[in-house]
Amino acid sequence: MSDYIVSARKYRPATFDAVVGQKSLTTTLKNAIKAGKLAHAYLFCGPRGVGKTTSARIFAKTINCMNPGANGEACDACESCRAFNEGRSLNVHELDAASNNSVDDIRQLIEQVQVPPQIGRYKVFIIDEVHMLSAAAFNAFLKTLEEPPAHAIFILATTEKHKILPTILSRCQIYDFSRMEVPDIISHLKKVAEREGYAYEEEALGIIAQKADGGMRDALSIFDQVASFAQGNITYSKVIENLNILDYDYYFRLTDSLLKCDIPQVMLTLNEILAHGFEANHLIGGLASHFRDLLVSRDAQTLPLLEVAESVRHRYQEQAGRCSPKFLYAALKLCNNCDINYRTARNKRLLVEITLIETAQLTQENADDASGGRSPIRRLLPIFAPVSAQAAGTQRTPPAAAARQAGEQNPAAQAATSRPEPASATPATGITHGITSTPSGIRRSGGMSRLNTISLHRPEAPSAGGASTPTPLQPTTPQGAQGAQEKQPFSMDELRHYWLLFANQLPADQGAEAGRLQMIVPTLKEDFCVEASVDNERAAKHLEMIKPRLTGFLRNALHNDFINVVFKVDDSVVTRCVASPREALAKMCEENPAVATLVQKLKLQLC
Repeated sequence: MSDYIVSARKYRPATFDAVVGQKSLTTTLKNAIKAGKLAHAYLFCGPRGVGKTTSARIFAKTINCMNPGANGEACDACESCRAFNEGRSLNVHELDAASNNSVDDIRQLIEQVQVPPQIGRYKVFIIDEVHMLSAAAFNAFLKTLEEPPAHAIFILATTEKHKILPTILSRCQIYDFSRMEVPDIISHLKKVAEREGYAYEEEALGIIAQKADGGMRDALSIFDQVASFAQGNITYSKVIENLNILDYDYYFRLTDSLLKCDIPQVMLTLNEILAHGFEANHLIGGLASHFRDLLVSRDAQTLPLLEVAESVRHRYQEQAGRCSPKFLYAALKLCNNCDINYRTARNKRLLVEITLIETAQLTQENADDASGGRSPIRRLLPIFAPVSAQAAGTQRTPPAAAARQAGEQNPAAQAATSRPEPASATPATGITHGITSTPSGIRRSGGMSRLNTISLHRPEAPSAGGASTPTPLQPTTPQGAQGAQEKQPFSMDELRHYWLLFANQLPADQGAEAGRLQMIVPTLKEDFCVEASVDNERAAKHLEMIKPRLTGFLRNALHNDFINVVFKVDDSVVTRCVASPREALAKMCEENPAVATLVQKLKLQLC
């Protein structure tokens, strides 16, 4: 029992060739040793358990070897190599910067640097977790790191390079160690299992490699744990049971049910997973990863991104062939949204169930409908039913009949009339853009049919077979010149509605005229005379310029060719203006003495 050594220490590499997953870095170091081009400072950085400290020790051993091989490796036979292997070498000094990070610790190190080596050519100082040094210790170390003695070589190792001062980084050769690939870890675990005499399944080693997250030390630690649990027979089921990992078989079963839209089976599989003690968010995260693996399995170019054992790879390819890219993209998005909303959801299981139901219904033909578990496609349907030119010119159809006829000819229009779409109102006037809102009592057929073709942004070109649409930019010719004149009655609400509509449709260069029209309240006199009062002659003169267009617009919209607009100058008309806060307060005090008394007693002031 006392002689037991964990696999991470027992099978620690002793040569550059034994280092797993860092081929380019070890080749560079070997070539530098063979060429005799050694730097005085190196920085090894990368994730945990990828071989930084191990490579530093191998490097220190090799540069002091008295009989190095032609391949750049140490001989393991000379006195220097034997001393290193037995742990009694005086040429290698290791410092843990996590617990020795003060200025005094660095000063002691600097003193040791001055002593030349007893055996070999170099003294190597390995400082692990160098980012833990204090700022003062870094500054005390700068001069020695830049100009050390000829026999001193520094190797700094860290997992967080961004925490090291730039002045330190500029003095070192930087080697970035990468995470180990799953196939490399599996290959190394196979060798360890064979040396230990363990029986194993490749799928089980694949799960251990994925769990290690690119670190060989973590993989060997998990390997020892599973080997003890399985008593030397490392099987897939034992690994899943010991590490409490959600079996990928669940994901394959769940995906098969989703592709068949078998929602009852999906719910039962979810309940089985939750009954085994797994959290629902782990299921969603694992399912998203499964969909990602299926996506990369569809193309031979992305197949190397699939980090699974060879025995499982064909299963991914088979299921990926039955999944369309559209399904995988949408399913990934649903899983991602569920993962984002999971923490804030009150009923977490219900959120996961809804996500799975929506994913299952992605394969249905009506997946874009509301019944598919998702929001329907938003289409802006027309509000008013189109009226033929002949019907609009000869007779006015009652609103109910017009809606019924439009519904028979155009089902989409019928749906639009039964369910009006929201419209964005202009804050200043209340007139909507794109959809015209009318006050109660205003007719929707006839005149509204013609009004529906008016653009609030620019006039439409006249059609080839009919008359041009009346707009505020051009007056309409009275229909009496062409045939019988119209003389339909109208209410004041209708008149004021179309009056404001005309004002809001004027172009930007006529903003002054539009503003005056918006402030005017027209009145209806005898013989359909529309009278508008203004406060001065200048305003009346400007409005007379747009009077022909206004008259033609009202005649067309209200179906009355006898409308005549008259601008009357009335000195009693009070022009509305914006008062300042002080003017508003003064007026309030003048109209209400109680307000003046309150301001005086409380000594209120405007800021």
